[in-house]
Amino acid sequence: MFPDLTRDDVFRIETRSLWLRWPRVKDVEAIVRLAGAHAVAAMTARLPQPIDRAGIEAAVLDARRGNAEGAGLAMALSLRSEPAGLVGMIGIQADASEDGPHLGYWLGRPFWGRGLATEAATAIVDAYFAYAGGAVLASEARGGSAASRRVLEKVGFAACGTAVRLLPARGDATAIDLFRLDRAAWSARRADAFAGRVRAA
Repeated sequence: MFPDLTRDDVFRIETRSLWLRWPRVKDVEAIVRLAGAHAVAAMTARLPQPIDRAGIEAAVLDARRGNAEGAGLAMALSLRSEPAGLVGMIGIQADASEDGPHLGYWLGRPFWGRGLATEAATAIVDAYFAYAGGAVLASEARGGSAASRRVLEKVGFAACGTAVRLLPARGDATAIDLFRLDRAAWSARRADAFAGRVRAA
């Protein structure tokens, strides 16, 4: 799915506030601490709970393997001011149950409210359509998660229905809002943004 450009662990994406980089084993402690917080887990549809260190180590190795094979792109999020740290994760993975590959992300609670999730999502969505030649992306938000909905809408996703999903390792079902973004909508949004920058100049 992703080209050679992304298949080396030196690949990273720089945004105004963030580095998107390959996850590393030394990120495990931060992932367990941040993703294990109830506030984060309550806002995600696919993050298994409870989180354990061995499971996260395996997930990081799987993410690196998937990146190297081009099967997906899982990226750790670090503040540019602290590139060795970790504030969250974002990724695009193949998903046979959806219309296209799935965009998923989470951000540690101390970093909410700064626009970082939108910044990261914009960057990886642009990489998917620009570098991987993708046709469509799917994503989702837990029902009632207004913040997650806002992030997806700001990036250009449109709501396309709802579903009920059994949450991993929790055994409870929850309502999920489904979202979709295709290449035509992404291209139009990019053209509008470029035109806006030209007018402002």
